[in-house]
Amino acid sequence: MKILHVITGLEAGGAERQLRDLVARQRFASEVAVLTRPGLISQVMQADGVKVHHLGMRNNRDVRVLVPLWRLVRSGGYDVIHTHLFRAGLYGRIAAWMAGTSVVVASEHSIGDQHFEGRRITGAIRALSRAVERLGNVTIAVSSAAARRLAGWGIPAERIEVIANGVDAKAFAFDPAVRQSTRTQLTIPSGGIVVGAVGRLEPGKRFDVLIEAIATIPDTVLLLVGDGPERARLVELARRLGILHRVILTGASDEVPALLSAMDVFAAPSQEETFGLAVIEAMACGLPVLYSACPALEELPADAAPGARRLPSTAEHYHRAISDLIHTGISRLPPSPAVAHYSIELHVERVEALYTRVRDQRSQSKVISPAGRKQ
Repeated sequence: MKILHVITGLEAGGAERQLRDLVARQRFASEVAVLTRPGLISQVMQADGVKVHHLGMRNNRDVRVLVPLWRLVRSGGYDVIHTHLFRAGLYGRIAAWMAGTSVVVASEHSIGDQHFEGRRITGAIRALSRAVERLGNVTIAVSSAAARRLAGWGIPAERIEVIANGVDAKAFAFDPAVRQSTRTQLTIPSGGIVVGAVGRLEPGKRFDVLIEAIATIPDTVLLLVGDGPERARLVELARRLGILHRVILTGASDEVPALLSAMDVFAAPSQEETFGLAVIEAMACGLPVLYSACPALEELPADAAPGARRLPSTAEHYHRAISDLIHTGISRLPPSPAVAHYSIELHVERVEALYTRVRDQRSQSKVISPAGRKQ
C-alpha cells in the first residue's frame, strides 16, 4: 500500500510533528505533499529520507494548487490519500476525487468550539466542510471532543473515526545531561526556575497570560517554544512589564524534547484545544503541568494524570499556581498513565488498520470514478 499525506504546512506545530512521527513508523510506503510553508519539519522529514513535494500555494484561496496536486495524485500510484488540517482536507479531497483515488482519509487536528487553526469558525466554513467531506471516505477526529464538534458541523457520525494522537514516550523522557546543556545554550542558570510552553504563537494560545503571570515572580524564566503572528506583541508585552530579559522565545524548533528537559513547570493557558498534544509530551518528560484545556486529559479518569492541574486561563490563576509549586518544591515526576495511554505505536496501528478497513470496504463495492474507471 502506498500513501500520500497532504498537509497545509510543515512548520513545527503539533499536527506537523504528529505527521512526522506517523510517517516515520508506518509500514507502508509514504510520501508527503505540503501545500504551503514547507518549514522546519519538512527539512527534518527529508533528512530522514521521506519524499516531500512542495506545491507552492500562496494563500488560502490559491485554487491553482489543485492542478499540481491533482497531477501528483494521478501520477503517483497512491492507494490512500490522507489529508491533515482543514485547508489540506479541502484541496486534497477534491484532487483525490478528480483523480479517482479509492481511499481518502482526512484528519482534523485543530478544531475548537469557536475557532480552528487560529481562525474563527463561520457558517460558510461549516457548509464548505460538509460539502467536501462527502468526497472522502472517513474523517479522523483526534479526540472525542473533536468528534462532537465535527458532528455539530453536520458531518455524519458514521463517517467520523476517533483516533487519538500519539506520543513517543522514549523520545520525550527527561535527560539531566540534556537539561544542563540546553540551559547552558540558552544562558539559563542551572538553579533557576523555568516555566515553559510549546505551541504556535497565536492569540488563542494565550501566552500573554504566562508573561503577566511570571512578571512578579522573581528569578523565574519563561521559555516559549514556537513561532507565529503573536511574537512581536508578546515581545512588546514583556518589554512593557520590564521582564524581556526573563522571556526566551526560541522560535520554531525540532528540539522540543531537549527544551522540555530544560523546563521545571509546563503551562498551557489556551482555552480551546482539539487534543492537547504538548501537554502529553510535557508529562512524558515528567513535568508538572498547568493547563486550561486539554481534551486528551479531560477524557481520561482523574488519576490518569497526577501532576496535572486545570486552571482558568487568567494571569492571576497561573501566577498563584506557579508560586505554589515553587513554594512547595518542584520535582520531576514519573511518566503518568496518560502517557502510556497515548502511545505513538497505538496511534500508528489504528491509522493503518483504518486504511485497510476502508480499502477492503471499497473493494467490495463497484465504484465508478470521475475518470470512468472502476475502483
